[in-house]
Amino acid sequence: MISLSKKVGIDLGTANSLVYVAGEGVVMSEPTVVAVGLDDDKVVAVGDEAKEMLGRTPGNIMASRPMRDGVIADYRVTEAMLRYFLQKVSGRGGLFKPEVLVSVPAGVTQVERRAVYNATVSAGARTVYMIDEPLAAAIGAGVPIGEPSGNMVMSMGGGSSEAAVISLGGVVVSRGVRVAGNRIDEAIASYIRRKHNLVVGEQTAEAIKLKIGSAIPLKKDEVMEVKGRDSVAGLPRNVEITSREVTEAIAQPLGKVIEMIKRVLEEVPPELSSDIIDKGIVMTGGTAQLRNLDRLITEQTNVPAYVAEEPMLCVVKGTGVVLENLDLYKRSLSTR
Repeated sequence: MISLSKKVGIDLGTANSLVYVAGEGVVMSEPTVVAVGLDDDKVVAVGDEAKEMLGRTPGNIMASRPMRDGVIADYRVTEAMLRYFLQKVSGRGGLFKPEVLVSVPAGVTQVERRAVYNATVSAGARTVYMIDEPLAAAIGAGVPIGEPSGNMVMSMGGGSSEAAVISLGGVVVSRGVRVAGNRIDEAIASYIRRKHNLVVGEQTAEAIKLKIGSAIPLKKDEVMEVKGRDSVAGLPRNVEITSREVTEAIAQPLGKVIEMIKRVLEEVPPELSSDIIDKGIVMTGGTAQLRNLDRLITEQTNVPAYVAEEPMLCVVKGTGVVLENLDLYKRSLSTR
């Protein structure tokens, strides 16, 4: 019997949201930014278009990120964004509501989990399942999670970082910190303000991280010219920032992530520890691509770490695998 309703997987991230449709693959990847008209409360733009508006909107439009630290910060705007996603993949006049699988950070509270559930139902889903992000990331990275051996996955996105040890299809130990790409960008911006008296926006800080950022000092220092506003004179000004300065700026947030990984490794049963030393830590999520982060983790934990193939797509691909084999993974999902 052919199912007439679509099966949709959503990786609801702080920085980017990705949508997977069963049978079609990844159909959408957009920044998690929504622009709302303040006069009529209507969604003006979502994704790339809305991100262009950040910090540039007139008084009657507000562009914001409705997710913060991996959880819903603005319920109403998140619901509007989810509705936009579901309408885009199902068609506005879709007769059959889709089945939706949403990834949530493993460490979220019951209240935060319910907020995701309610927002997705209100946005037009028929059935909502939720899966822990590290589990979805492991499945998407091709880790054999069903075997009786330990696999360690670290998922590092825009709002939160999580490390989990998975065995026999379930999470044995997990830890999370609400430190990831966004906090790293903030650390760069505040360092530049403190050291150079220059105010830069979050998009500039992100561009610096992507271009010259490194988790450990580079052998050959790289330089980037940065434009911003002088915090004393209030006028536009350019300064040169080096990669060594960026490494210094991001040391503190990265330290918190390393601390989280160490705590997970301390709590792992000894039998699984030896598996992890053999297999290493699989790194997923957009921020896992930060230059030399794998080397920093390996140096600090004595466990080899490597970045998964297409790290940004691991979670959404994992939701896709689960959707295509729902009966197989049902016990790993929650509905509330």
